[in-house]
Amino acid sequence: MTSHPPPWRKLLKSPVAVAALAVVMLYLTAAAATEIHGVLCEMSGATPLYEWADSDARQAPPSFRHWLGTDYLGRDVLFRSIAGSATAIKVGIIAGLIAAVIGVSLGLLAGYRGGRFDDLVVWSYSTFAAMPTLLFILAFALLFSRDYLSPEVTAAVRRIAGALRTEPGMLAVYIAIGLTGWVTLCRVVRSETFKLKNQPFIAAARVAGVSDPAIMFRHILPNVFHLVIIYFTLTFAGAVMLEVIVSYLGLGVQQAPSWGVMISNGQDRLWRGVWWEIAGATGFMFVLVLALNVLGDELRDALDPRS
Repeated sequence: MTSHPPPWRKLLKSPVAVAALAVVMLYLTAAAATEIHGVLCEMSGATPLYEWADSDARQAPPSFRHWLGTDYLGRDVLFRSIAGSATAIKVGIIAGLIAAVIGVSLGLLAGYRGGRFDDLVVWSYSTFAAMPTLLFILAFALLFSRDYLSPEVTAAVRRIAGALRTEPGMLAVYIAIGLTGWVTLCRVVRSETFKLKNQPFIAAARVAGVSDPAIMFRHILPNVFHLVIIYFTLTFAGAVMLEVIVSYLGLGVQQAPSWGVMISNGQDRLWRGVWWEIAGATGFMFVLVLALNVLGDELRDALDPRS
């Protein structure tokens, strides 16, 4: 009988996968360093490095002193682009986890139980799939950031946002992307669960007296977990792009560095030849999204049992 190498070894044999993984890890490191740096600056009352303003070098072009130039306040574009990784990584992870939890839970239950519950789940994801995603996210962000909620809910939102070191508008973006990003994963998990629940090993588990929750989470979930990893990666990339769009429109992050805010600020000066702020934010976003999509494709090849 031929033995097959573990998926991680197959993944590491691909130079493209290793390069994509290295890029993603580099962004994760930059995001973690930015968060730690921000906390330390808050504790000491210091100004974060990405907020330092050189009044004598406003809108300065790229040079050895400022590799990607400076913005209209004299802040280093490279440092702000790196700091923007924290906002992108945070929204990708949180929104991806929300979408994964909802999609996997509903997909498992619908596929395993069937009947009316399955009809309800199908109706639910069909409804969410028909929604214009961007408009839903914008409405959610507007609701949270403009204090349209009751005082009690607003206070709770601010506490949660403070715990996550973000703003109410960005917390709304996390939740809204998660609430709209579970549909595809739910469909796939539901379909796979329909196939797996009739397999002999599931029948044997039922005969042995294993409970339905144990069958779903100990026998079926491990067999669809490779799909969860793949779709989490792709949801991550989509969340990053949506955050940039929402922040660009002024309904996402307002205070922390964000690629969307940088693009919005830079467009007003683009006609004067100040291109480096937009180039820095767009370049950093492009590399991260490309790496995540490539990594998702490589994970699909490595984790697919049929391969």
